[in-house]
Amino acid sequence: MTAEAPLCPGYTTLATRLASRLALLFAPFYCGAVKKIEAVVKPFKSEAVREALIEIGVEGMTMSEVKGFGRQKGHSEIYRGSEYTVDFLPKVKFEVVIADDRVGRAVDAILNAAKTGKIGDGKIFVTPVEEAVRIRTGERGPEAV
Repeated sequence: MTAEAPLCPGYTTLATRLASRLALLFAPFYCGAVKKIEAVVKPFKSEAVREALIEIGVEGMTMSEVKGFGRQKGHSEIYRGSEYTVDFLPKVKFEVVIADDRVGRAVDAILNAAKTGKIGDGKIFVTPVEEAVRIRTGERGPEAV
């Protein structure tokens, strides 16, 4: 009996545990082939982040205007003589689904473009994508991205 190559380099125990046909079908996702990057940044940095992602070859992204707060917990403003507390600050959220081998470059591009060194610069989250489906063609997996 010959040993088969593991589904993913470095995941030999996972490959032996998931030796069924189903595991072979979903192997690209166990390998971490596709990740989702969510970055929440200051609004005035949104154009710089967009340009940085395009420059490294990101082909698609979603940008949303959102409101939120972190450690800075909002701020106070005076309007017509009355003081108001603004709990949720305007932010811009980028969502990018990208191949695992390109995640590091994308995160670095976002960091360099969005960083001011001041509180409230934002956060970057990277999560695995279980499945991606292109609605028009029904393609699934990395081909759908």
